[in-house]
Amino acid sequence: MKKIALFSMGGTISAKGKNRLDLKDYTSGKITGEELLDSLPEINQIAEVHPVQIDNISSTNLKEAHWLILQREVNRYLNELDFDGAVITQGTSTLEETAYYLHLTLATDKPVVLVGAQRPSSALSTDAPLNFLNAVRVATHEQSKGRGVLVVANDQISCARDVTKVNTYRVETFQSGELGHLGWVNPNGTVEFYREPTRKHTVHSIFTQLEMNQLPRIAIVYSYAGADGDLIDYISSTDSYDGLVIAGVGAGRFSRVEERAIRHAIEKGLHVVRSSRGGQGSVVDIAAYEGLRTIAGDNLTPQKARILLMLALCMTEDYMEIQRYFYEY
Repeated sequence: MKKIALFSMGGTISAKGKNRLDLKDYTSGKITGEELLDSLPEINQIAEVHPVQIDNISSTNLKEAHWLILQREVNRYLNELDFDGAVITQGTSTLEETAYYLHLTLATDKPVVLVGAQRPSSALSTDAPLNFLNAVRVATHEQSKGRGVLVVANDQISCARDVTKVNTYRVETFQSGELGHLGWVNPNGTVEFYREPTRKHTVHSIFTQLEMNQLPRIAIVYSYAGADGDLIDYISSTDSYDGLVIAGVGAGRFSRVEERAIRHAIEKGLHVVRSSRGGQGSVVDIAAYEGLRTIAGDNLTPQKARILLMLALCMTEDYMEIQRYFYEY
């Protein structure tokens, strides 16, 4: 039987409400990873699971420091203690960000699966138990190896790079847009994969070499009709940021006033990534911004472009090298 490390961080999967109809005012952090595990004796038929409590909070309160701890501990359990895989429970609000950070930085090809819930464990029709059970199933499956960090929810298996939360309360919240899921878990418990990631990750990632105590500070600015660039000016004036991501309109575009502010930010040494607020499609170099030296964010969402820029700046400040990372990862 395979040994799986369970890293618990809180979120709705750890929450309890006032009653069984409380689907919105519940409190995270009421159930530990060990208690979640004890509530599902069926898991003992699948794997030997060892609980490790990292934190027990809402994912809205997670910080980059949690990612650094997870990176270190997951690497230790999989590479030094020889566990066969890892499952990480946390809130769904920022789950995709944790997943992508680990996707780029873990030095292992063993299965690592993130899982959360949209309904607390105390609620009618909670999705927490089956999501958790399926995450363990995926973490023990041979074909999960080498596919990078995975996200499991609603019977679906997604790539950490592609997946994003698209719905506030529905259980089918995690979607991968045009690219689709990697596979799913069938009602009989079998795990099926139909595609695999092609961009660099985990053992193929240059970022596994990094040893960090903190990450560069990167802001995200959302563009909209009438945006005047004041927020960009403020960020560049504080001297406390290393870069920023523009969640641009359309194909990663912005107003002329924002362009002026962006140009000033770059002159002050900030690195700027163009992404799109649209959620799908690629952002590429366009003639209108030739010479501006912004970085094209490809099809990464703004929040994931932020993570890649953080890691890229730990390696280099060369504009062309950073752009290469965005085409490779």
